[in-house]
Amino acid sequence: MKRQTPSPRRLALLTALACSALSAQAEQALILSTVDVVGTTPLPGIGLPRDVLPAPVQRLDESALAARPGGSLADLMGQQLNGVFLNDVQGNAWQADVNFRGFTASPLLGTPQGLSVYLDGVRLNQPFGDVVSWDLIPRSAIASLDLMPGSNPVFGLNTLGGALSLQTKSGLTHAGSAVEAGLGSHGRQSLSLEHGGRNEQGLHWFVTGNATHDAGWRESSPSHLGQVFGKLGWQGGATDLALSVAVARNTMTGNGLQDVRQLASNWQGVYSKPDETRNRSIFLNLEGKHSLNADTLLSGNVYYRRIRTSTYNGDINEDSLDQSVYQPSLAERNALAAAGYSGFPAAGANAGNTPFPYWRCIANVLLADEPAEKCNGLINRTETVQSNYGWTGQLTRLGEIAGHRNQWTLGAGYDASRMHFKQSAQFGYLNPDRSITPVNAFADGTYTDDNGDPIDSRVDLQGRTRTWSVFATDTLSLYDRLHLTLSGRYNTTTVVNRDQLVPGGQKGSLDGDHHFSRFNPAVGLAYAALPTLTLYAGYNEGSRTPTAVELGCADPANPCKLPNAMAGDPPLKQVVTRTWETGLRGGNSQFRWHAGLFRAENTDDILFVAGQANGFGYFRNFGKTRRQGAELGSSARLGRVQLSADYAFLDATFQSAETVNGAANSSQDANGNIAIRPGDRMPLMPRHQLKLRAEWQVTGQLALNLGMQAFSDSLARGNENGQHQPDGVRYLGSGRVPGHAVFDLGAKYRPTQALTVFGSINNLFDRRYASAAQLGATALTANGNFIARPFSASGDNTTLLHSTFLAPGAPRTFWLGMRYAF
Repeated sequence: MKRQTPSPRRLALLTALACSALSAQAEQALILSTVDVVGTTPLPGIGLPRDVLPAPVQRLDESALAARPGGSLADLMGQQLNGVFLNDVQGNAWQADVNFRGFTASPLLGTPQGLSVYLDGVRLNQPFGDVVSWDLIPRSAIASLDLMPGSNPVFGLNTLGGALSLQTKSGLTHAGSAVEAGLGSHGRQSLSLEHGGRNEQGLHWFVTGNATHDAGWRESSPSHLGQVFGKLGWQGGATDLALSVAVARNTMTGNGLQDVRQLASNWQGVYSKPDETRNRSIFLNLEGKHSLNADTLLSGNVYYRRIRTSTYNGDINEDSLDQSVYQPSLAERNALAAAGYSGFPAAGANAGNTPFPYWRCIANVLLADEPAEKCNGLINRTETVQSNYGWTGQLTRLGEIAGHRNQWTLGAGYDASRMHFKQSAQFGYLNPDRSITPVNAFADGTYTDDNGDPIDSRVDLQGRTRTWSVFATDTLSLYDRLHLTLSGRYNTTTVVNRDQLVPGGQKGSLDGDHHFSRFNPAVGLAYAALPTLTLYAGYNEGSRTPTAVELGCADPANPCKLPNAMAGDPPLKQVVTRTWETGLRGGNSQFRWHAGLFRAENTDDILFVAGQANGFGYFRNFGKTRRQGAELGSSARLGRVQLSADYAFLDATFQSAETVNGAANSSQDANGNIAIRPGDRMPLMPRHQLKLRAEWQVTGQLALNLGMQAFSDSLARGNENGQHQPDGVRYLGSGRVPGHAVFDLGAKYRPTQALTVFGSINNLFDRRYASAAQLGATALTANGNFIARPFSASGDNTTLLHSTFLAPGAPRTFWLGMRYAF
């Protein structure tokens, strides 16, 4: 975070707050050089010393951000932040779900979000789904990262479990130039450039650009990323202005979960393909600060962002799983011949000699008959265009109240957005390499299902949101060692959806006008019992309004394959989180430690519930969920060796009885449902996390580091009751994500001040592990062929198979690069 040059009075106040546990003036002067100022609001400002905050804020400074070059920002956070873990559902380093304390920031539309992310005071959670596209954040431009735990209301909507605040570089703090290049496993290549500077007239500038190509460690999984970030500013007297521009053009392939049986024979294999996402983004942010006097700072920003996202996904058509798909009928053979096709199977074809039944798909398209059932593939396309803009302003005042040191901030903000989401589905057939070839038939209502209902996956939704907010925070030093923080924020949000296919509020229409408002408070105390020991405790509340994608997919009778379908449905309530936190921290320049407890309870939590078919489901409000646990951390410097250890215990449970669809769960009842009881664990959340790291400065030029991440097992989605038991016949796989430990090794060599050579090995021992799982119907046999399910004489299909689908972790990978600064 860029620091403003403080006035003498402001410097004295900050010093007094930071050194409140000490009374001697000489001791205060000694500590002054180690004051760690943390921003307490999204906008950059004065901030507060971390020791007076009633929460365990974690920070990654520039050296920590540069510690693991070549990886994504999500990977870096997973390695270095306590309580953070990744669900690599897509199998792509830039599309991982980042979880903290059981709350998620994900780029995947449909994942319930619970973390807010800010870049230079601008909220990066996108209007449509609150998703966070990690690929659009230029890592080479990031100067620092702060993780604020809890439901801090000052950081606005979606701050249920925490907030990430990112600050970018500028010419004031990063003068000079640098070029960095690297090569790694699976064809990964990257090149980045940066330059910053300032002149005597007060102008300052910084620009960085990077290009990355990665062939991907899984089959057919390439990614191409291009990012440019620039900042031009002027600092004169009491004023500082800066305009930032960020542009990104990225194409990523993430081929998702895989049947556990397929992974046994081919760890790099994919279930179906392709699964491609294209992101195009432009971001503008004008920020400014002005000191009204020695004790008062006015700051604000105005921003605009436009994101265009398109997806092209090849999927299995779940409606074909109960069909006899191998033997073309006489009518179908005649239609194929009349259309000029040859080579299709004659009478006598069966599963053994016709493993990929594309002829039945083509014939039924020609006959305009049943491609929705006879075509075993789907091509799902989406396009989302989002434009959002807004402003935030705040006033910070340093002073005294009744002789006690005090700092308060009062602010307001406005955020608006417009979005247009379109989706379509085209039938096709599965090829031996798992790709889908489309045919001239669409899920546009032309064809019907077994019940005679039209199959229509089209969506054409326009929407807009508006949020007004006011917020305030105040830190009062009741005594030299005791600091009270009070905060609050009032948000009022309007969501307007207009269905372009079924307008006017008709049955199945997505039209809706939704309004949500709430005031969220927070209170906390920090007490410096000793110069090396601080106790803290706090309570805070946060909320999240349902997004358009959740409001459009909340009907259990009409499940969606997100983001592929929506249906008119019951309204959802906003989520409210109440967090209690307490702990101790302390140490000195050679040793620091922290121990804390937290409990976060969600009322009307919005969760995605798996449906009968793999990938299908719907959103619903759960009465109550709870995430509670403990966090322990320590770091020590022993000469040339730096050691750190972090442990997190997470108990994430449902706290109300619920009944949900569980057709892929062996414990389902006669209606295909499972019962969730209070105390049942929430899926994809390991109870135990342990992170160890050692860094050894071997010589003045050479440094080595070794790290470990270990996680206990967790439940798969669809196994919310924890009762799934595989029988090897209809239900395959354990319904769990196995526990695992992964090691990484790194080295840096700096022969000159300008040149740095670095290398790293991730998954050092080439461990096979998974980070996520889901129960679902499977369309493949153990050897990879498509499953034929002929009807029985009674017409009842009894051979449907369900499996555990896993998100496989990356194998051992290498990275080697160099950086030259001048």
